[in-house]
Amino acid sequence: MTNSTPPAAVPQTPEEAYAYFRSRRHEMALLPQGSLALVNTQWFYGAPGEAESVWGINGLWSALPDGEKGVQLTAVAADNIIVDGAVVDGTVVVTGKDADAASTIIFDETKSGTIIKGEDGKYALRVWDTNSDDLQNFGSIDAFDYNPDWVVTGTFTPIEGGRAVEMSHLKDQGASRDKIIPGDIRFTIDGVEYSPSAYKEGRALMIVFSDATSGPVSYSVGRFLMVAPNPDGTITLDFNRAYLPPCAFSYNFNCPMPPAENRFPFAVEAGEKNVLNKAGELLH
Repeated sequence: MTNSTPPAAVPQTPEEAYAYFRSRRHEMALLPQGSLALVNTQWFYGAPGEAESVWGINGLWSALPDGEKGVQLTAVAADNIIVDGAVVDGTVVVTGKDADAASTIIFDETKSGTIIKGEDGKYALRVWDTNSDDLQNFGSIDAFDYNPDWVVTGTFTPIEGGRAVEMSHLKDQGASRDKIIPGDIRFTIDGVEYSPSAYKEGRALMIVFSDATSGPVSYSVGRFLMVAPNPDGTITLDFNRAYLPPCAFSYNFNCPMPPAENRFPFAVEAGEKNVLNKAGELLH
């Protein structure tokens, strides 16, 4: 006879599905490389081979020549940096998810690393710490109660070839980046039609939005909402699934800002509000 854990019950009602969504969001925040664990993001803009130190981390890091994937690390065995299961004693290439296989990086018992690639082709080292201040102080993700009135049906009209929309980011000092919008979304609130921009994120579309709750009630920068067109040309915007961007959890993320058409004048009283500490106050 064997012991086995029964599978989790499948949510049966929208309220149960929402409760499950919230529990999963809480669990994800606590992961060793979850948003609360990020303590540093360092981009390598120097010339290839130009060594740079990273705050709080051993070794010397540098960019690779254009076209090569990842960054270069030079370390001695005493630095005890483990890349892909081996202690580095010399110079190695550390890769990110854009390579065939992303390198695993371990600095010590609590710190690990990952390599990311920016839209400009440059690479950065992200440092994660399971003993970060944010993880130690985290209490909960505050959210509205489930509200069926905020499950909104709209229309989705594909755009042949897509359309470029300028998106700015929190730390880009006013600079913008083009995102391709694959279609037009339209929905109506209180008799007024809105058409937010949504760019492709994995297999779905992401709406970066703010609303009348942003600041007074919910995170001031805004929130994210993932949506997907239905085969019949409609699209469902379930604002109960609106969630906080990574920068609400750690200052070391650079989050996109809502474009003008995504800054709604009405109050979306649904979805996540803020990240709270153990005392029930704002974490940041």
